[in-house]
Amino acid sequence: MAVDATAATTAASKTPAPSAANTTAAQAKAKATLDYNSFLKLLIAQMKNQDPTNPMDATQQIAQLATFSQVEQTIKTNSNLETLITGNALTNASSYIGKSITSADEKTTGIVASVRVYSDTMVATTTDGKEIPIAVGVRVGTKPTTGTTTGS
Repeated sequence: MAVDATAATTAASKTPAPSAANTTAAQAKAKATLDYNSFLKLLIAQMKNQDPTNPMDATQQIAQLATFSQVEQTIKTNSNLETLITGNALTNASSYIGKSITSADEKTTGIVASVRVYSDTMVATTTDGKEIPIAVGVRVGTKPTTGTTTGS
């Protein structure tokens, strides 16, 4: 006997949406949990309403549960990767501090005082307050020396 998924969908729509401050992995995890809970509610409804003379196929039921388990593990892996990528971005950002930087259009240059890390980019702030997005074409080098050099 087929069971309408309206009850599960209605329950799912009453769950508050994740805030904009959540990361992508956290949003995916919340959505998957919602879908997983909806699946379990639907599965229980199917089991309660099934025809005893024609029961639900256990092989399909196990395959569905395994699929949801795989999705849940993938979301956990994505969350761990996001943490790793963020840590890597912070390490990269700290390596720019104290070095000279020139924007891709070569109009802005200076010594990096700080770097802000965003989800999709980094922005360097020079010692004189200019901001330079760290992107393709930006040149970063060692801090120029202020003294004179002697030749041999």
